[in-house]
Amino acid sequence: MTEERKCLECGTEIYGRIDKKFCSDQCRNTFNNRMQAHQNKYIRKVNYILRKNRRIMEAIITNTDKNVKRVKRSTMLDKGFNFDYYTNIYSTKNNKYYYFSYEYGYNVLEDNYIAIVKRDEYLK
Repeated sequence: MTEERKCLECGTEIYGRIDKKFCSDQCRNTFNNRMQAHQNKYIRKVNYILRKNRRIMEAIITNTDKNVKRVKRSTMLDKGFNFDYYTNIYSTKNNKYYYFSYEYGYNVLEDNYIAIVKRDEYLK
């Protein structure tokens, strides 16, 4: 006598291999997506913030001929920049720290100013 097996997603009876858990690829994908939804939501949120930070810095620095631009911190905040998220930190020999969102980064200067830079070597 064999035990009736049910799909973990939709509950229909499963036929075939004894270790089969889902009746179809769609049920398997739906089940796994539902199990990962919370984690994926957080990752999407962080990626959205990083991309937004990058777009803000890109828009500011494209208005100059150089790969560096000095701007007020309040200007970046007004555009929705989030200083809590970055992809990496670059430390110079003079102990200055640059916080990057992909190839665009910033350094905190005196008097609430920010220096925005672009590092093309990250693209290679």
